[in-house]
Amino acid sequence: MTATTYEYTDVPGGVPIKAWTRGVPVEDGARAQLARAAQMPFIFKHVAAMPDVHIGIGATVGSVIPTKGAVIPAAVGVDIGCGMMAARTSLMASDLPDHLEGVRSAIEQAVPHGRSVGRGKRDNGSWGSPPPAIVSAWSTLVQRFDRICEKHPRLKNTNNLVHLGTLGTGNHFIELCLDEEARVWVMLHSGSRGVGNAIGSFFIELAKQDMRKWHLNLPDEDLAYFPEGTDHFDDYVEAVGWAQDYAALNRRMMMTNVIAALRQVIAKPFEAELEAVNCHHNYVTRENHFGENVLVTRKGAVRAAKGVMGIIPGSMGAKSFIVRGLGNPDSFDSCSHGAGRVMSRTQAKKLVTLDEHIADTAGVECRKDEGVIDETPKAYKPIEAVMAAQADLVEIVHTLKQVVCVKG
Repeated sequence: MTATTYEYTDVPGGVPIKAWTRGVPVEDGARAQLARAAQMPFIFKHVAAMPDVHIGIGATVGSVIPTKGAVIPAAVGVDIGCGMMAARTSLMASDLPDHLEGVRSAIEQAVPHGRSVGRGKRDNGSWGSPPPAIVSAWSTLVQRFDRICEKHPRLKNTNNLVHLGTLGTGNHFIELCLDEEARVWVMLHSGSRGVGNAIGSFFIELAKQDMRKWHLNLPDEDLAYFPEGTDHFDDYVEAVGWAQDYAALNRRMMMTNVIAALRQVIAKPFEAELEAVNCHHNYVTRENHFGENVLVTRKGAVRAAKGVMGIIPGSMGAKSFIVRGLGNPDSFDSCSHGAGRVMSRTQAKKLVTLDEHIADTAGVECRKDEGVIDETPKAYKPIEAVMAAQADLVEIVHTLKQVVCVKG
């Protein structure tokens, strides 16, 4: 592997940055944020940046940060275990109804989505009374959760059971897609919902408190960390592992309910999950790289070890890709998790008109109102450029184009 596949940056007082960003825009703020992470004393070898890299809180979205002897909670973020699931069905495009409004409506009724707040009101993004299948799935997680809450009681009163099998808001979505052979796929994007957010936020603040107590000066307070061997390190690893399992189960339960909804509105019997992928892109795990065992935090990045399947989605009007990892050691066996933003949500709402959003989502049965302008295609980098920049990280197995998109 040669250095021509990525941009190499030396960081004074830190490890280098290797960035797969040729041909894609990168904000100066994201470059500076990557450099601050690279200056932490326990980073292993280098920091890897994916082509969808953009500024985040503490750690850059689209970064892969390997560590020895410590973990940075903000390098995982607050949507712990956020990721993708895709499943191919035996349906073809010709099996779908001519008009897809009914399909979108059925999915929206099957999966709680969005968020509503108000005194005495149920959040419409949660279950009022979780159905038996959700309660049964929760039972596989509850003992470990109770053990975590015994140590940290404030995590108990969170949206946990009522959010299992729900979508959320922001860039989370459920889509019906067609591949290059006009086969129908179901694809969705969500994470550990309210309980994962609570766990992430709690431990990020706890790490900051530890840094203040020990009078440690950091290049960025959000890079607060837990040294290995401390109680807080062990507690975080336990809690983050649980939240990652919750997120994977959350996607599984949504997929089950979406497929059941499709069977109600599509008369033709069909099989589902003929090819299925369920992968995180905000998480921490122990892996072996360059002959050493390290902790790898991927924030907006997908594991792309040789032969491992992954999902790289575009925006609501763009292509998405089912990929197979090539196992590039310099990227710590990683690839991008999507297209990556070029506009903040606030910028998108100011700069993109509703007419532009409608034009850019032509042919997709989706929301075409001002409430989703922050997720409009123009807010994201061109997915084709992102894929070209990481041609040595993954190979494309399937190219998908959405025909239905459900947003919270």
